[in-house]
Amino acid sequence: MDRHKIKRSSQVLAPSIFTMGNMACGFYSLMAVSIGDFRVGATCILGGIIFDMLDGRVARLVRGESSFGVEFDSLSDFLTFGVAPAYMMCDLLLKDYGPVGFITAFIYALCGALRLARFNAVAHSGAGSKTHFQGLPIPAAAGFLASFVLLYTLEEEGLSGQTLGWVMSQIPRVAGLGLFLVLGLSFLMVSSIPYGAFKQKEVFRPRNVKLLAGVGVTMTLLYFYPQNAVFLIFLFYVVSGLMGLLRRPKETPPPVSPDIPGEP
Repeated sequence: MDRHKIKRSSQVLAPSIFTMGNMACGFYSLMAVSIGDFRVGATCILGGIIFDMLDGRVARLVRGESSFGVEFDSLSDFLTFGVAPAYMMCDLLLKDYGPVGFITAFIYALCGALRLARFNAVAHSGAGSKTHFQGLPIPAAAGFLASFVLLYTLEEEGLSGQTLGWVMSQIPRVAGLGLFLVLGLSFLMVSSIPYGAFKQKEVFRPRNVKLLAGVGVTMTLLYFYPQNAVFLIFLFYVVSGLMGLLRRPKETPPPVSPDIPGEP
């Protein structure tokens, strides 16, 4: 019996280590932004996304799913993908709008919390889908803001040498719409718009020519223009849900539970 408890504790601990990494990234992002280092703050958020992608996969690999993992992951996600991006955008751009900017930053954090609460309920009910998320996932919203901030700081510091000029030329315009950008992402998170989850095995079959071509282009961009590529990846994902509305599907797919430890 004792051996079983020790084994179970080890299985739960393994994914929790990655969840702690996610939380650490959110914490250090806040610390970096507080001293004006937006580049490090944005990079920490992107690092948190990597940890968040790994913890759920490790949990399934070692069979370490648990209710504790679900709650711990959500708390980490709220810090790294809810509070940290809201604070970063507020300190960088939204503070110039006065009280309206502060309220906008709070709305982003609030919508992130609501999204995580909704998906916790879905995870516990076991009613999730493996094909679609309901609404924009909070890591994607945070990743888009973080990748934008990276390009914005490069542009501001005159370090945009090895970047795509046509992308960098649009960054000041995006910054000018910062208030509406944050509000838009906030409402996309709590919307019912379906976003691809890419969890079904059929998506990654070698015969999927479109996927292979997309992966090839993406890897090439990541190698030569990493900052631009990350921004474009998140931009494409955010827009993909909106483009899906134009197709007017007859039925909205059921929501997918978050990719977190404890996922059914």
